Amino acid sequence: MTIAASTVTDPIAEHGEGPVWSSRWGGLRWVDMLAGDVLALDAGGGVRRRHVGSLAAVVRPRVSGGYVVAAERELLLSGSDDLDAPLSSLGEAWSDPSVRMNEGGCDPGGRFYIGSMAYDAAPGRGSFYVAGPGAELSVVLPEVTISNGFDFSPDGSLAYYADTATGRVDVFDYTPDGGLSGRRPFAVVDPDQGAPDGLTVDAEGGVWVALWQGGAVHRYDAGGRLDAVITLPVRKVTAVAFGGDGLDRLFITTSALDVDRAEQPAAGALFAADPGVRGRPVLPAAL
Repeated sequence: MTIAASTVTDPIAEHGEGPVWSSRWGGLRWVDMLAGDVLALDAGGGVRRRHVGSLAAVVRPRVSGGYVVAAERELLLSGSDDLDAPLSSLGEAWSDPSVRMNEGGCDPGGRFYIGSMAYDAAPGRGSFYVAGPGAELSVVLPEVTISNGFDFSPDGSLAYYADTATGRVDVFDYTPDGGLSGRRPFAVVDPDQGAPDGLTVDAEGGVWVALWQGGAVHRYDAGGRLDAVITLPVRKVTAVAFGGDGLDRLFITTSALDVDRAEQPAAGALFAADPGVRGRPVLPAAL
């Protein structure tokens, strides 16, 4: 099945990433990652922008209210859902300036996971971390290259994860006490079709994967079989999230990094599609 996507915004982002819908926010937020900005879509289609630092990798709502932003090498917390509320730092997670935070997300228990990568995308320089009760980071997966999409099955027993350089989406078993285990391939992306970037899981257990350099989003059913494709007029598709009042629209972020805008004038725009399935509420962070 092929599904068309349409633009929601102008090409306003240099490197759009990490869309998240929260009813508490009244809609969608995402990041213009390398600009260090969190963006918010209002009901009328306008976009507000909040600068948080040199880089903004991930934004998620907090269980207690407010939100968390993964910045270049630190986590920032707000106690209010207001986009412009004050942010406090939990401290620098590492000192190496050549490695930055990238994608992340939360498990069903509220634990916040964050990946990293080298600015030059050198192989094995990144890690995948989980934040502990005091927000200290512990390595879950060492020696990753471009740590990207992360989400859970509807029943919470499986976690899906993409290290873009592998060309795969992997799946883990998950238990609240044991965390992630049993990593194995779930879906392999043909290099001619791009590389797996951000991902989200719908209410039926289908895994929607943004394809960097692929100009598309793929849906894989719970068995790992490709069963739907969303096509876009830009090649650098970065991440996906369900939103709308019924969680029945799929929002898609894109990048304009090193793109010829004469060839791809919509690069950096936010897109949306109507995929015929519903998503699940975002898992908030217990930070």
